[in-house]
Amino acid sequence: MTDKTLTRADLTDALHEAVGLSRQDCAALVERTLDLVAEAMERGEIVKLSGFGVFQVRSKRERMGRNPKTGEPATIAPRRVIGFRASQVLKSRIDHALEK
Repeated sequence: MTDKTLTRADLTDALHEAVGLSRQDCAALVERTLDLVAEAMERGEIVKLSGFGVFQVRSKRERMGRNPKTGEPATIAPRRVIGFRASQVLKSRIDHALEK
């Protein structure tokens, strides 16, 4: 495994090479796509990218936990969390990439 991180700039460059639009237009497309995904999730919608996976916002209720440093009980406030479930296609690609 590598420690490389895919960034917005990397996505912009890849789009620029594949499509041939200007880097500025490609950057705007990447930003707009990410904005649309974020806006849908803010509204509580499920975002399904076929062949990639599903992003979903889940609500967690208030619960009891403990302070790991002191061991004292603490209340964990209710919150919303983002979950991602990879598609079978993506899982298969990742699995086969390990074999290479």
